[in-house]
Amino acid sequence: MSASPLTPLDYIAEGYWQDFLAGRPIVGGIAYETELRACTLDESLESLQRIDTLLSQVRRDMIKSSIWEEATLLIDERYRNFMVFLAFYAGRVLAQQWQNKPHWYGQFELRKRYPELSLVTDDFYQHMAVGYDDSGVKEQLFFALEPIGLRLFGHIDRQFDPVQGGQVDSGLYQAVSLRLPTILSKDVHSVSELTAYKATTHQVTESIAPSTDLNTHVGTSQLNVSLNKPEEVSIGAEHNQANAVVTDSESRAIQSAMPDTITELQTSVVSPKSESPIKPELTKVTKPTTKPTSSVKNTSTPEMFTQLLVELDEIAVPQPTGDMQYQQARKVLDQFEQHIAKQNKPRRQVIFSNDHNTAKNKALLILQSAAEDDNTAAMLRLAMYELLGEGLATNSDDSKKSGVEWVNQAASKNDSRAQRLLSKMYYQGVGVSQDIDSGKYWLEQAADNGHAEAANLVKQWQQAEMLLTTQKQEQHSTKRYQLLIGAIIAVALLIIVII
Repeated sequence: MSASPLTPLDYIAEGYWQDFLAGRPIVGGIAYETELRACTLDESLESLQRIDTLLSQVRRDMIKSSIWEEATLLIDERYRNFMVFLAFYAGRVLAQQWQNKPHWYGQFELRKRYPELSLVTDDFYQHMAVGYDDSGVKEQLFFALEPIGLRLFGHIDRQFDPVQGGQVDSGLYQAVSLRLPTILSKDVHSVSELTAYKATTHQVTESIAPSTDLNTHVGTSQLNVSLNKPEEVSIGAEHNQANAVVTDSESRAIQSAMPDTITELQTSVVSPKSESPIKPELTKVTKPTTKPTSSVKNTSTPEMFTQLLVELDEIAVPQPTGDMQYQQARKVLDQFEQHIAKQNKPRRQVIFSNDHNTAKNKALLILQSAAEDDNTAAMLRLAMYELLGEGLATNSDDSKKSGVEWVNQAASKNDSRAQRLLSKMYYQGVGVSQDIDSGKYWLEQAADNGHAEAANLVKQWQQAEMLLTTQKQEQHSTKRYQLLIGAIIAVALLIIVII
């Protein structure tokens, strides 16, 4: 599975960790922070054993204090932050063992990326998961909150139903150890135990659309060529996505807000030691709807372009002209995309015969004709190939310039798909100089034109900015209060000296 751009949860996870390391308070507070620091969180497997011991102690203390009420504690922001922080930390430890970075998904991203998962909207333990690499073949998921919840609240009358089947692990150490690379896992568990675990765990995979022969009419000539006899002619260089870079203020802003995917439960805060704890309201559990999947699922293509291909299928935008030409060219180009996806290797390593390349160029010319007739879908599909270096332009500079121009032209016509793509390009510096402000502008434009994902992200940014503003106001008030106290103490000392 191709790498994904950073998600809001990635920024939040990094912000939590950096705040913890720097000794800064996490927004909303975090329970048992002193005890956590005593666990020496050095990102080692052994530190997870110390955390499991702490969780067991927390459970015993809550039972003794008669505050062992799962639903009540989950609406306490300090306890939620405590559990979320531990989940983020477990993801860091796991990713370090795999020698890569943790990649977090909220329910919004999970439902788009893994439609086969049956996620319950109001289940706190299912609203986030970390992805990690499994031998470079496929991405696996770890719902890190599940073992934490089981450790704290599991008992005979409170069974935990894991999202991916099997059984929930009894602690973070076991959960992470069982997901280690095979060589490392032998140091912790026997091979038979690891095999048994994997046999009971649903492995998330992404199906690849089958390759078919390229038997499609282009114009008045029939193309009847096979994709099974490649010659030494390679497609243009693959365009690698740049990692998104976010300024400190933006990182702090987005990590300051827990998005809707995290705070699906109550947002009111109560003290766990309150004499009359507020009972949580019962919320209706709705089953998620599975979105239709595109016929093209390309694992060797940058994520922003695979997403574009999906949106071109799923998001309908009325076209004034050129739709017949677009559909005609698309039939040919989809055959190429399906074949590339089936190869399971980078695009630049997939080679085609001269006949195949000729067929593709004819399809691109038809696509260009539709784009010149103001068909925005054709503009975007053509832009994708130009930005990948596989279009009609003769050199890389012209290709990149042409791709950016087509995306800009489609975005100016209020095509939400183009505006969302343009926002990604600015955020990640693909084809254009990285510009966070421009990225945010086009993200808001896409949201205004009905793009669901863009609207969700804009909402999260707004929540982050609102909480950051509130935090600054609180800090300012605290400073004024401290100055006032300092002045009073100074006056008191002066009086004492005078007396």
